Parts: sequence; C-alpha cells; structure tokens
Amino acid sequence: MRPLVLVSNDDGFYSTGIRALRDALLGWADVVVVAPETEQSATSHSLSLHRPLRTRTVEPSVYAIDGTPADCVYVALHAETRFLPRWPDLVCSGINRGLNLGQDAFYSGTIAAAREGALRGIPAIAASAHVKADQARVAALTSRLARALYEATAGTLGAGVRPGPSVVRNTPLLNLNVPLEWNGQIKKTRLGARLYEEVIDFRRDPRGREYLWLGGPGVRHESDPGSDTDAYDHGFASVTPLVLDLTSPDTGGIADKVIAAASAIG
Repeated sequence: MRPLVLVSNDDGFYSTGIRALRDALLGWADVVVVAPETEQSATSHSLSLHRPLRTRTVEPSVYAIDGTPADCVYVALHAETRFLPRWPDLVCSGINRGLNLGQDAFYSGTIAAAREGALRGIPAIAASAHVKADQARVAALTSRLARALYEATAGTLGAGVRPGPSVVRNTPLLNLNVPLEWNGQIKKTRLGARLYEEVIDFRRDPRGREYLWLGGPGVRHESDPGSDTDAYDHGFASVTPLVLDLTSPDTGGIADKVIAAASAIG
C-alpha cells in the first residue's frame, strides 16, 4: 500500500504551486488535496468557529473548502472517510508563492496547515519559495524531503492510530524555503528575523468613511549565521524544524520572579 499524503496550502486549491506539489508526490504516494477555496495568506492557525463552511469536489481527490488552511486539514482529518480513505501518513502544505522565513512562521497559513497535521501526530512539511522560483524544481525537492520524512517516521505508529500527547509534542514539523537562485544544496537552519515595514495606511472611501490597510511593502533582514534568512541570502534551501511545545525554558528566571513578586503583593 502506497503512503497517503494530505496536501493543503494557503494560496487556494487553484494555485500552480499546489498542483506542482501534488504531481511530484504522486510519483511515490497517493495524494488527496483539501485546500482553501480562495487565498488565505497570513491567516495563521485560525479556525472558522462562528460560521458554516462549504465544501465542493473540484475533481477526484481534490476538494475545496471556503475556510482557512487549518480548517481544511482539520476537516479532512475528522470527517471520517468523506475526504480521506484512511488516516494519512504525511501532511504537506504548499508550495507557497513567496517565502515564509523567520517570524513569518507565526502568521503563515501555509505553515499552519502543516502544523494542524503535526498537532494530530502526523509528520508534516510546509514548503515555500520565491515567487519566481522554478516550481517544478521546488516541487521535486519538496517531494524528496517528504519521502525522506515518511521513511524516517514510518512504522512509529500503527496505521490509523492516533498518538497520545507525549508523541504529538515530538511530531516532526519542517519548514522549507527555497530562494530564487537556489544553489542545489539544503541546510538545516533555525528561524531568523525579518523586519517588515510596519505601516498602517488610513484612507477614506467615496462616502467619507474611514478604512485602513495593514502593513507596508518593504521587508529586510540582517546577517544571522545559522538562520533561514542567512541560508536564503547564500542560495541554500533551508529546512527549519519547528516545535509544537512553545514553552520557553525561561533561562532568565523572569517567570519565577514575576510569580514571587505577585505572590508577595497578594
């Protein structure tokens, strides 16, 4: 039985990136695509809890949901066999049109789709690339990494077995970024820091009512050896392992100090 890969993204089911990724994965796995009906960039890990969702079959094994990337993976996993014939072996998200470096990981719908799978104990990979990168080449790289991830984790649980919390915390979640001028090499990295032009643009509509746009067009980063941003600058594809347990080691002891001070006040 071939591995089963659930594929999603935040650019929408119609994006060329997700089609390229599906085609690459089909060389060694069965693939089911469950992706947003429309673009959902920067939706992070939001779930649609206060409105109904609609689904439709685009073609065999390709489904669209008018929700967020996290919605798509959540629905696919918990709708019994409505979308998936069985519990998947991997979740792959992408290929995102644009990079997800540094703190983009907190905002990215692409990474959130992969993380939703990892939160259920399914090894996952999110793939992003420069908007002008060769998608077929990026898809082939993503497929190779996904296959290696599957082979490294296959058999850790029985088919269809949903793991306990201790296993979930250690589920592999990889974030891949590929630069435009990729040198063909891959580096393991950590998250860097991207500095965005943080602007709020207030405007008025034709009826005089105020509205606003968030964010400016500019982004930059500084030299930071070992980071994904640094790998990008030097032409490497970066693979950053992400964690599901966000607990800080609190090396400065600030939490202890705050608790002690608050307790003393009480």
